[in-house]
Order: sequence, then structure tokens, then C-alpha cells
Amino acid sequence: MIKLDIGIVGLSVMGRSLALNMADHGFKVGGYNRSAAVTEQVMRDHPHENLIPFYDLKDMTDALARPRKVMLMIQAGKPVDAVIEQLVPLLEKGDMILDGGNSFFEDTRRRAVLLAEKGIHYLGVGISGGEEGARFGPSVMPGGNADAYESVRPILEAIAARAMDEPCCAYIGPDGAGHYVKMVHNGIEYADMQLIAESYLLLKYVGGFNNQELAHIFKSWNEGELHSYLIGITAGIFREADDLGDGELIDRIKDSAKQKGTGRWASLEALKQGVDISMITSACTARIMSNHLDEREKAWQLIHSPAVGLSPDKE
Repeated sequence: MIKLDIGIVGLSVMGRSLALNMADHGFKVGGYNRSAAVTEQVMRDHPHENLIPFYDLKDMTDALARPRKVMLMIQAGKPVDAVIEQLVPLLEKGDMILDGGNSFFEDTRRRAVLLAEKGIHYLGVGISGGEEGARFGPSVMPGGNADAYESVRPILEAIAARAMDEPCCAYIGPDGAGHYVKMVHNGIEYADMQLIAESYLLLKYVGGFNNQELAHIFKSWNEGELHSYLIGITAGIFREADDLGDGELIDRIKDSAKQKGTGRWASLEALKQGVDISMITSACTARIMSNHLDEREKAWQLIHSPAVGLSPDKE
């Protein structure tokens, strides 16, 4: 029986995309999800000769070539600790667990120390690029034991995006270094997205541009020095039609944005280090304010009440 090169735990969008990316590059990949229905759905929608489904975690780890490599693509926090607890009895000295989620780097450091006592390597691997990147070429930021990384390096470099004929994957450093860099990376994206959002607000409500004109403006920006993935997809968003009614979808989207924690962690770490990243912190604050929908509505009504004298027709 052919042994698997790597096992993926968690087959939601990112896990599924990474598993298929690895399979495309000739690696034998085991796929396991806590919900068997998710695994079955993946195999129905994305059958691949190199992707083998498993419905029992032990069966998958038994099928892995040694040293075993298990990559976690699950929600950060307690779920990671819970799966690690399940995996430890199934692994041996020299095996490794890779965490490809957005885990807090201090959690990664803690887990690396605990697993090292059992002879198991723990690598925190930052993955950037979203669903499309994971499927066809992400930026990969691995951190952990350097010797253990060498064992998994061929897989991570093979699936990574390429720039100037080099893989967008490089060993960052020990224990939590990979997730630290991913935290900073995400924080920068927070600021980028806030700048885009504020540019949109100014152009729409001060400049008076409609959605089609906004799409043209952002498209022209993306053809110049502002060329980037975020600017490119923003241009496309303005033209996205509302599939449930008239007009564009952008005008139907609730202006409320949650956060998974990386921007907040970056801000707190910057305060500890005495580094000014006020743009990132402001972006986090804007997201917090965006979630106070009831308070915002009350403020809007108060500002435009007759008592204040700012009715909409007097603005």
C-alpha cells in the first residue's frame, strides 16, 4: 500500500484548497474532517486520485509515511488544542504537526514546547492568499524546528506561489516565528482594507461617483503603481449585480466587519514593543465601531432629529 505524504485535518475552504493543491503536485494526501458529511462533499465535488478521504483520525495517521506530517486547517484557539490532544497518542517521536491556521504566535510557542517534550515537532505555518491562493499558490510562512521544516519543505515549496522563479515560501525562524510574521502580514492588510474603504466613502459621498464610475477609477488605479490583489478585486465588486434585486450588490451589503484577531494581536504587540502602527490600530477600531449597529442607528436618528436641526434635506 502506498503511504501518504501528508494528512490534512479540516476540509473547509482553505483545507480543501491546500489538499487539492498538494494533490495536483503529485503528493499523496489524506483528508479528514470532524464532520464526515464535509469529507463526503469534498470528494463528490472535487474527486482527485491523489486525495484519499478518511473518516477516522487513526486510520489516516496509520497511513502516513514516516516521519508523519499532519497539517491542521481548523479554527484557531481551543479547537487546535483539542485536535492536538487527539493526535498525540497516534504519533511517534520525530513526527510533526503543522498548524496552517491564524493561530496566535504565543499559542504556537506554547504548543511547540509541550510537544517537543514528547518528541513531536510543531510548526506554525502562516498561509496567505485566501481560497484561490491556497488552491493555486499561496504565500507560505513556516516557523518551528529547522530540521523538521527540511522534511516538509519540498511540499510547502511545491504548492507555494512563485515570484522571480522563486517559491513564495521561506523558513522564518523557531517556534512561533511563522505565525508572528503572518500576524504582521494580516495587520498590514487591515490597514490596506481600511484605506480602500475610506477612499470608497470619500469618492461616493463627497465626490458623488456612482458604482460604475468607482469601478473604472479602481481599475485605473490597479493598472498603475497601486496595482494589487485588493485593489483589483475592489474594482470588480462595484460591478457585481444584486442577484436578488435591482442595482449592485455593494449597496445591499451591511457595513459591518468582524475580525479574527490578527490585527488586534499586532496592535497589542506593537504597544509592547513601542512601535507605532497607528494605522493598523485605527483599522481595528473602525471594525469595532462598525459592529455597533444599534448605536450607530440611534446616533443617525439623533443627528437628523428636528431638535438638532440636521434633517437630511438640510445637510
